Amino acid sequence: MITHAHIFRWDGEAMVPLRPRLADKDFVVGMPYHLEVVEERNSKSHRHYFAALHEAWQNLPDELAERFPTSEHLRAYALIKTGFHDQRSIVASSKAETLRLAGFVRPCNEFSVVIVRDATVSIFTAKSQSTRAMGKEAFQASKTAVLDYAASLIGVKTGALQRHAETA
Repeated sequence: MITHAHIFRWDGEAMVPLRPRLADKDFVVGMPYHLEVVEERNSKSHRHYFAALHEAWQNLPDELAERFPTSEHLRAYALIKTGFHDQRSIVASSKAETLRLAGFVRPCNEFSVVIVRDATVSIFTAKSQSTRAMGKEAFQASKTAVLDYAASLIGVKTGALQRHAETA
């Protein structure tokens, strides 16, 4: 099992490993392998995103600060609220069963949002923003949506939040 990433360079005819000895340990000559393109992100922009989100979290009004114990809780909730989520729904046989099911599901993921409606339990989980899970364009869209949402919670414009994060 490969536990590390390999980086290759296209030479016009083949993908050439940048670390050939490591590739020799993990790959067999002549065997086919899947190659997945992973777009590199701007690491400065990535760090700035998390700094701005942390800044918003530190400035939450008291009533919201209790709801979001960490900036990660805020990020997950903002991703869910802005549509960057996965949803699963379970229909139970009764309202009582629905409440028991919701009580069981809630502690499974501290970052998920669980909603009960009639006999249905809906579980919303934030999409991963990892490089592998979310391409460059989707990440940028989610980043913008999350920062807009976070800025609205503290009553500032997104640009002001971002500028303040740069100086913090």
